[in-house]
Parts: sequence; C-alpha cells; structure tokens
Amino acid sequence: MCGRFFLQRDPAGLARYFETVNPTPNHPASWNVAPTQASLVVRRHPESGERHLDALRWGLVPRWAKDTKDAAKLMNARGDTVAEKPSFRDAFHKRRCLVPMDGFYEWRKDEAGGRQAYAVALASGEPMAVAGLWEGWKSPEGEWLRTFTVITTDANPKQALVHHRMPVILPPETWDAWLGAEPAEPADLVELLVPCGEEELAIWPVDNRVGRVAENDAGLLRRDPLAQPPKELDDPPPDLTG
Repeated sequence: MCGRFFLQRDPAGLARYFETVNPTPNHPASWNVAPTQASLVVRRHPESGERHLDALRWGLVPRWAKDTKDAAKLMNARGDTVAEKPSFRDAFHKRRCLVPMDGFYEWRKDEAGGRQAYAVALASGEPMAVAGLWEGWKSPEGEWLRTFTVITTDANPKQALVHHRMPVILPPETWDAWLGAEPAEPADLVELLVPCGEEELAIWPVDNRVGRVAENDAGLLRRDPLAQPPKELDDPPPDLTG
C-alpha cells in the first residue's frame, strides 16, 4: 500500500517537468501527504489534449457513491484488479492521471514486532510520476469534488525488504499512453503497472513521527540516526530540490 508520500518541489518546476500548460496551482509543499488531503495531479484535457496540473483530494470517490465517507479506503488501487473492480473500472478506462511525488513512506516490521519508517525516492532525485486515477463526484448540493487514487503493484526486491507493495512509477516514455494521448488497449495499459527497477530507488530510515499526520516539516526526510537498517536500506537521501 501507499499511505503517506511527500511533495516538497516547487509547483512551477513540476509544471515544466511534466509540460503542463494551465496556470500553475499555488499549492504548498508537504512532507507528509495523507489520505483526504489535497495534492497535485497531472491530467490530460479531453478537448485540447494538453496536460494540466491541478490539486485534487487523495482518496477516490466514485461517481455513483452516495457520500464521501469511504474515500480514505480508496486511497490505493491494486494494479492487478484496477481494470475490473467496480470502484475503479470506469476511471481506469476514462480518467487516468499521473501523481507527482518526491517520494513515499513505508514501515518495516522487525522480528521483535517493532516498526521503522523509511523514505523512498528515485536515486536520480527526479520526481516520481506515479500511475493514478481521478474521478469527479457531485454532491447532493450540486458541488463537485475531484479525487484521485494511487495504483500499487508488487514491490521490487529492494522495496520488498520494507513492504510487499509499492506505487507504480511510470517512466516518461509511457506517460502519453497512460494519459490517453496515444491509443492503447486496456491490456497494454495493465502491462505498464509493474514495479520499477530496484536500482532506481534510494531507501533510508526516517523518524517514526511521520506516522502522525500533524507532523509536517522537512526534518521528516532526514536519516534517523538511531535506526540500524540493513545495508540495502541505508542509501544517502538524494537531492530533491531540482
């Protein structure tokens, strides 16, 4: 699963990186994005075909939902069932998106039952383009709420040392197909929902206070000096300021 991520990068830089054309949202940095909070999403405009960067709320609310109370439960969608599961099926076929992240957090259980938080980022320092779906839901009062979910897959061998699932990180050559700018069969899209190479990731231990939603500062990305992780999970944090 993916239950926390961070996005500290300047929205204007993200707009350049993803080549979006709409006015750049004035969205604050967050080192601890949690379900039901807003974050930035890249979508393809259905008429112009251009990419847009917008702030949507994390936790998908299907169009047919009676209310929004179960949104947090739909923060993730499994890549192996996303094309068929009723909650995600329509969005998979019509409303796919990219979710920019500087990285995400996961917790590793040790033999004694304790848990250590880890940050995961691309070793290159580039933003992650995570596969997602978005949806628009209209309230009984006529107000629109736009939400998104993050698609996950089996972890690569390195990430599996922390957790058995991870977000799908899409390489740039797949973005047009995923966003619908290029024709693609559903089966071809499902084939994109695979883990990235383990050599692409930097993983390091961080303070467990990241588990508290109220904690939100750049210090969350610092290596936890008291942690004693296996060497495979003790990479130097990459430069995420580019």
